[in-house]
Amino acid sequence: MSDIQMNTAPAHRRHGSNIGQPLTRRDGVAKVTGAAPYAADRHPDGMLHAVMAVSTISHGRVVELDTDAASAHPGVVAVMTSENRPPLAVDPDEKTNPFAFRLDALQNDGVRYAGQPIAVVIAETIEAANEGVSLLNPCYAPEHPRVALDQDDAFVPPVVGPGMPAEAGIGDVDKGMADAVRRIEAVYETPPQYHNAMEPHSIVATWDGDRLNVDTPTQGLALSQGRIAELFGIAPENIHIRSPFLGGGFGSKGLLSGPIALGILAAKMVERPVKLVVRRDQMFGPLSHRGATRQTLRLGVDGEGRLTAVSHHTLATTSVHDDFVEPSSNVSQTIYASPAIATSHEAVRLHIGTPGFMRAPGEASGSIALESAIDEAAYACGMDPLAFRLANYAEVEPISGKPFSSKALRECYAQAARKFGWADRPLEPHSMRDADGMLVGWGMGTALFPAMMFEGHARALIRDDGTGAVEIGAHDMGQGAWTALAQIAADSLALDLDSTDFRSGSSDLPDAGIAGGSGHTATAGMAIHKAGEDAIAKLAALALADQASPLYGAGNAGVEARDGHLFVSGDEGRSESYADILRRAGKQQVEGNGTSAANPDAQEQYSLNAHGAVFAEVKVDPDFGQVRVSRMVGAFAAGRIINPRMVESQLFGGMIWGLSFALHEQAVTDRRTGRIMNADLAEYHVPVNADVPPMECLLVPEEDAHVNALGIKGVGEIGITGSAGAIANAVWHATGARIRNFPISMDAISGARER
Repeated sequence: MSDIQMNTAPAHRRHGSNIGQPLTRRDGVAKVTGAAPYAADRHPDGMLHAVMAVSTISHGRVVELDTDAASAHPGVVAVMTSENRPPLAVDPDEKTNPFAFRLDALQNDGVRYAGQPIAVVIAETIEAANEGVSLLNPCYAPEHPRVALDQDDAFVPPVVGPGMPAEAGIGDVDKGMADAVRRIEAVYETPPQYHNAMEPHSIVATWDGDRLNVDTPTQGLALSQGRIAELFGIAPENIHIRSPFLGGGFGSKGLLSGPIALGILAAKMVERPVKLVVRRDQMFGPLSHRGATRQTLRLGVDGEGRLTAVSHHTLATTSVHDDFVEPSSNVSQTIYASPAIATSHEAVRLHIGTPGFMRAPGEASGSIALESAIDEAAYACGMDPLAFRLANYAEVEPISGKPFSSKALRECYAQAARKFGWADRPLEPHSMRDADGMLVGWGMGTALFPAMMFEGHARALIRDDGTGAVEIGAHDMGQGAWTALAQIAADSLALDLDSTDFRSGSSDLPDAGIAGGSGHTATAGMAIHKAGEDAIAKLAALALADQASPLYGAGNAGVEARDGHLFVSGDEGRSESYADILRRAGKQQVEGNGTSAANPDAQEQYSLNAHGAVFAEVKVDPDFGQVRVSRMVGAFAAGRIINPRMVESQLFGGMIWGLSFALHEQAVTDRRTGRIMNADLAEYHVPVNADVPPMECLLVPEEDAHVNALGIKGVGEIGITGSAGAIANAVWHATGARIRNFPISMDAISGARER
């Protein structure tokens, strides 16, 4: 059984359901006092420190490493290279399933991208390990790298993103464009963006014969367990992974990465526990990123401002050794109505680390282009941007024709626009200034993200002291899972939150599925809900069969669970506590189990999505082109809200990331060497507190009977998808300069205005 549980904070439960209450984080005190255990906080006896040496070229071979010099350092225990690392049961370049990336685990001397691990130094101290790395003095046989998006050998990938078709559409786009009164064609470029969570990737690995204990931040305990078992040729049940807390995941910690495998190999090599923590600059390479895109949007519009055609083509980067392609065009399949829609993708192979899942993969990069193009079309028609979007409101999913399982987007538009004061927006750009002479612009964007679910499992216990427990191998990336899932757990057992133990974050607990795709609360929550129902059903069966119970013989009337008691439906006088039922039966507890999965019938019949609208105000210095976002308002409809406080936090985080996408974040690559030139937080810009404006988040009520029994949709990613476009459109409205290359820079604004 896991040694990780979180039941120390007061419940603060109001009368009635725990679900829907804005409870504070149950893990908050542990985090601010340093008591919450993160992976790198573990220090088993005899632990050594490992540090990766990484390539400074992006294409070629390592021809020499001075392992003798490194090994001679008094603190160095071992140097692991491609020549001496322990064997693996499976070639790390073998792609065994769509959710297993090819890994760089010192399998040969080849170099495929800058920052690729080429050796690991293992030492008694972190200082000695770093000094050992500096002594390796690698020599290379470099080759010319391919690093530019403008390669002429693009190909159509077999799939994009997590297995989606590269092309899709409906109707005749060429005819729709020919029939249009107005036509928009524009190219938008988004840069490579790299994961920089507060907590870098890390591992503490300890072997005990053929058993392995691992502390590592992961968004998928069972996926990581299975991949490690495959690579090392041991049974999954021989691997115990602890991951109670993550200091941010955002997709990069969803699948096992090369550095994590290297930490396990290092521990196997020296037969002692080993800790490996990835340095900040080493995040820019082997740990996935959002690939660069060049997106071409063509829109046709009739005389009444209705779309006659939408064409969205994406050229995206992928690596020379793997196949993940950012599915940016797919966002155009769902938001706006048109009789003709075509979405397509091409890719170019570059000497870069493989792109992968990064918060709202495809939707984030695709929506900033689509929302900019929609704004351009609205202005060409002389229409207010909101009015144009309403004129093209999709009542059914455009390509499939499926009805939406629920869609409160109109209300999102209305509430956010009213709160923002959108009705006062002048149509013409470059027409508002504040008292200080700053140019003021207002922009908006539509937010959308699919409502996903995966397979998950949970276990629920009702104990003879009247308390309960729920066990699930779920993941808390900072989004509040310890709190929201505990609220569902307590409700599933009809108990107060402070009477319910919640155990999570360990691979010896039931598999909760992956925490990704904004589907974790729905997946884990439904598994918990079903486990609680199963436990109560078993408890009710005991009572209904017990002649000494007040509930005996009430089977046809039915039984309800409430506040740690079972009641005969419609007869409040016939009830009994959980504790009394179990004690009389001579049982210490009953156990319930639950499994959740996406409903294939609902997926077949409905389009399942969360929706929203974001409005942004920017102020731009008229002389220098410096942009400051001065306020943002977002309204979102995402089904049943488990904890409004946690949801608002998630949505604010997404909106801030949208700001980052529009104005700050990009990796800059040296085209000669393929090296990333800003691989640190000094020059890889992300918003700090001073960049974040006053923000408001409106939660629009929405019931959805089709996504799952609890009506839960995800909120982790949708906040980005409207925000980046809203800011880009606000910059245009302030300046009259339409910037199509992101992030928007001061010099781009100045240059566009001069032209």
